[in-house]
This record gives sequence, structure tokens and C-alpha cells, in this order.
Amino acid sequence: MSLPRRLATLLLGLALFGCSLGLLVRAELGLPSWDVLHQGLAERTGAPLGLVVTLVGVLVLLAWIPLRERPGVGTVGNVLLVGIAAEITLELVPTLDALPLRWAVLATGVGTGAVATGLYVGAGLGPGPRDGLMTGLARRGLSIRRARTGIELGVLAVGWLLGGPVGLGTVLYALTIGPLTQLALTWLSLPPPAPRAAAGSSLRV
Repeated sequence: MSLPRRLATLLLGLALFGCSLGLLVRAELGLPSWDVLHQGLAERTGAPLGLVVTLVGVLVLLAWIPLRERPGVGTVGNVLLVGIAAEITLELVPTLDALPLRWAVLATGVGTGAVATGLYVGAGLGPGPRDGLMTGLARRGLSIRRARTGIELGVLAVGWLLGGPVGLGTVLYALTIGPLTQLALTWLSLPPPAPRAAAGSSLRV
């Protein structure tokens, strides 16, 4: 598969992932698991939320070492582009009042996030810092569904214990994003380059 197509798939996935985060914020039905953790840590430590997000990302990257995951263009792109796409989405989507509409936006955000992950991870140019945990565990025998769901529930539990805000949307996200991401990766992953295929580095989905 050509590099330009991989880059285009990566950029589309990152843009959609940022969009999904913006939609989840606008739904106001509960933050995703990692953001519950970020908010809980910020409230406990008094540190700015942005600093907490960055430091958690660095710690997660350190966890890649025993998993033997390697950063790539996608890892850097995740850090640089997702936040921008999320901010643009928040500018374009107004505050919502009607509860049925908020639930629809939540469901759209969860589904878009799964598709986005399938695109940018499936591009094979390096996962985001937190997705690297998922792919690292998947390479060691866990399915994507179990790896992602386990990570989301574990992070959610720690964030809740630290006082992070949890809603019904948070629980829905934690329980559904793993299976949906597994489906997205099955459908959307691009064929790996020949050397990687020969090395047997495919994910178990």
C-alpha cells in the first residue's frame, strides 16, 4: 500500500478522532475514560488539565517499553492534530439542550471514535500514545476488544476514585468502544508492508 494513501488515511482518522472528542464533550453525558482520569488528577494535584494530559501521555509512552511498541508518524500526529480537530468541532457544534439530541450526539461520537481509531491505527504508521497500550497487548495474545475494554474500564475506575466526573455516557463509552474498535480495525486496516507482514506483526482482532 502506497505511503500517500497511508498518510491520507492517518490524517482522516486523526481528524475524525478529534471530531469524536468534541461531540462527546457537547453531549454532556459523561467524559471518556481517559478524560475522567485527567480531570481527577487535575483536581487532586491542582495542576492545569493540559499539563496533566501531557504528563499522562509521557507516562503511557514509557509503558510502551516493556510492550516493545515503537512510536511513528501517527504517534506524533496524534499529539499534534487531535486537539486541534476537537477544538474546531467545539466551535462548530453549539451547546445542546434536548436530551434525545444529546444521546444521539453521544452515540455518533462513540461510533466516530471507533471508526477513527480503525483508520489511524490501521494506517500502520504508529498508534497514539494510549492506543499503543491496546496494540501492544493485542500483539501478546489479547483481542483488540478485550485489550481496549480492559484499559478503558481500568482507567475509568482510577479516574473515578480520584474524583473525576463520570456519567452514563462514560460507562457506555467504556463498554462499547472496545468491540466497535475491533470491528473498525477488521474492516479498515490497510495491508501491512511486506517486511512487517513477514515478521508476523499483525494484530489479533
